[in-house]
This record gives sequence, structure tokens and C-alpha cells, in this order.
Amino acid sequence: MRRTRVLVALTLLASALAACGGDGDTSRPTLNWYNFPDDSGALQQAADRCSRASGGRYRISYQKLPRAADGQRQQMVRRLAAEDDSLDILGLDVTWAAEFAEARWIREWTGEAKRRATEGTLRVPLQTATWKGRLYAVPYNTNTQLLWYRTDLVPTPPATWAEMIDMSRDLARRGEPHYVEIQGAQYEGLTVWFNSLINSAGGTILNPSATEPSLGPPAVRAATVMRELANSPAADPSLPNQMEDQNRLAMESGTAAFEINYPFVYPSMKANNPALFKNFRWAPYPRVDAGRPARPTIGGIDLAVSAYSRHPDLAFEAALCLRDRENQLTAALDGGLPPTLRALYDEPAFKKAYPFSQEVLAGLESASVRPLTPAYQNVSIAVSHALSPPSGINPKSAVGTIREQIDQALRSEGVIP
Repeated sequence: MRRTRVLVALTLLASALAACGGDGDTSRPTLNWYNFPDDSGALQQAADRCSRASGGRYRISYQKLPRAADGQRQQMVRRLAAEDDSLDILGLDVTWAAEFAEARWIREWTGEAKRRATEGTLRVPLQTATWKGRLYAVPYNTNTQLLWYRTDLVPTPPATWAEMIDMSRDLARRGEPHYVEIQGAQYEGLTVWFNSLINSAGGTILNPSATEPSLGPPAVRAATVMRELANSPAADPSLPNQMEDQNRLAMESGTAAFEINYPFVYPSMKANNPALFKNFRWAPYPRVDAGRPARPTIGGIDLAVSAYSRHPDLAFEAALCLRDRENQLTAALDGGLPPTLRALYDEPAFKKAYPFSQEVLAGLESASVRPLTPAYQNVSIAVSHALSPPSGINPKSAVGTIREQIDQALRSEGVIP
């Protein structure tokens, strides 16, 4: 009898703990948030904060995707194609919303959720989450490149690519560090370089409806800039194999005078080479022509709600919480991810951590986006293959090849190079 009373007491105690919302609580839904792996802890903090803020109505479980973007997309595509209902909130690269929306894998944002998603959000990041005039995600964070340079070599930064190449030539003649570090490998970064240049030259890769290639003279101008840099003293010998991190390391080694890269290079230089950091400065992305503003290509992550989520209303609410002011500020300060909420660029803590915050904001407000199309992966591959290596670019011929292959990709024809 005594043993029976003990068992009954333990059962009642377990039930009471569950009712209080402890770890054993199975009454509230778990929303699975799939996003890139974050080493800073900012994403886990956001999941925990929003779980608490829900008042026990849901719990967010942060599920880490593979580190590489291709692996992230592959995992989500496979599971969504199988109508996996364990996916609730999806962290999408800024190039995936059109593809996922066209496949009907994600839900449209409407009504009050849409109003809250767009209120106070920067205009250009919102473009990455829009397809055919409808909003399919909410911008979580963003990113843009700046020109980084050494004031001990270049007191005044160049305003255009031509000026930067001329400065590099002059530094080379004097025997000084003179390379311009830029992403020249045959991958997405090369497409981003071309996209930034063509938009800065007044053109686009696709027409506004994304039904056919646009290109034209601005594309030839962009390809010409790439070839000129690659065949000048400004080109690092490793240019055809370089990505963002190799650019960072080269700049930190002291062999370069300029670097086109994202803000993550600033804290890295501060930690890894304090002597060079004293002369490490930033400037707006270079212009193609003096009379036109530069339009660097933005990056970032957008949050979407899976079409197969069992709790879509809660998922929309949770996504809005995950990218609220407090969580975006934490992601910026701890994770180095520039926010998409305009008001945070006036936040003292953000401005202190990002002394280049106004240059980032200006870049974002005039930025360009990568081509918005469900066929973006094929478009990017066509561009990067046609322009690799940059030193071998024949501008008119390369643009012709890009036009032909993009046209085939948009019509689901041809073979991906």
C-alpha cells in the first residue's frame, strides 16, 4: 500500500509540473525554425525569447541547417517536396523566395501579418521577399559590401572602379601593397560582382517581369570593368580562386590596398592584425561611372512560413517575433548581421559597434537585388561560368553567351554549364 501511495504521489507531481509548462509540457506546439548555423548564439537567444514571450502558446526549436547555402537549400527543397509538416519557419537565402513561392512551398503574408512585416522595414530587403507583387517572407537580416582600404597607402578612397585601378597601378610602381581583393572564383560571388556592376551601370540581368534577359550595353560595361581589373596590377594572382574569406585573409596579410567585402572583415582585422587595423577604413561601394550611384547587391536571410506547417498562424506570429527590434539588434551586435529595420541604424549601441553604419544604410537604400526568378540557380551558374576567369572575359562575347543561356534557363531548355 505504501508503494502504491508513493507511485500515485509521483504521478500527480509529474502532472502538476507539466501543467506549469515545464520541459515535459506537450500541450503547446513546437515550431521548428530552420536556419543557417549560428556560432554567436544570437539565433538561439531569439528562439528562447520568443518562446517565453508566447506565454506558453508555443515553443520555438532552432534547427540548424548545413553551413553551405547549397546544402541548406537542398535539405529544405527535399523535405518540402515531400510535404514534410515538421517544417514551420524557414530561413531563406534572399534568392530563394521566388522559387519556393512558385512551387507553393511557402505561404503568402497578408493582412495584419503583412502590415507588421513591412512596417519600418527597409525597402530593398523587402524586394527579395516579394514575388509577382506578393509578399512571401519577412526580411530577418541583410548585408551589403563596402570598399575597405588602408589610409597609410591611400589617404582618400577612390569613388569609381577606374580611380581604384589607377591608384593600384601607382602603388605598384612605388613598390607598395596594391592589390584589390574581390571575389573572382567561379561561384555565386562572381555573379554578385557582375550584378552589382551592371546595376551600377544602369542595367539589370533580367527584365522587370523576369521573363527574359535584359543585359544590353550596361552588361558589356560591367564585364569590361571586370576584365580591366583582372588584367591590371590591381589583380591578386589568386583572383580566379578567391572568395570572401580569402579576400579577408589577403587584406589582413598586408599585401592589398583595397578590399570589396562585407562588414565581417572589420572585427576580423581588429582581432587579427591590430597594427593594420589602425589604418583600416571604409568607403561606399565604387561607382562604375561618376554620374551614376553605385548599386551593390544585398544579401541576407528572409523568414517564410512553410505551406505544410500544422500551425501556420502561430508560425507567422513567431516569425515576426524572431525578427523584432530586440532580436535584430542582438543579431547585429553578437552575430554581425546588419538589421532590416530602419530605426536600428539610429540605435546608439548599433552605431557604436558599427562605426560604418551610415555607409551600410546608404548602400542598402540604393542597393540592387539579385535577379528575382524561380530559375535563379541556373541564372547564377550561367553568369559565373561565362565570366570565369575574369582575365579571359571578352565582354561582348561573354554577354552574348550569358543572354543565350539565361534565355534557355527561363524556358527550362538547354544544359546548365
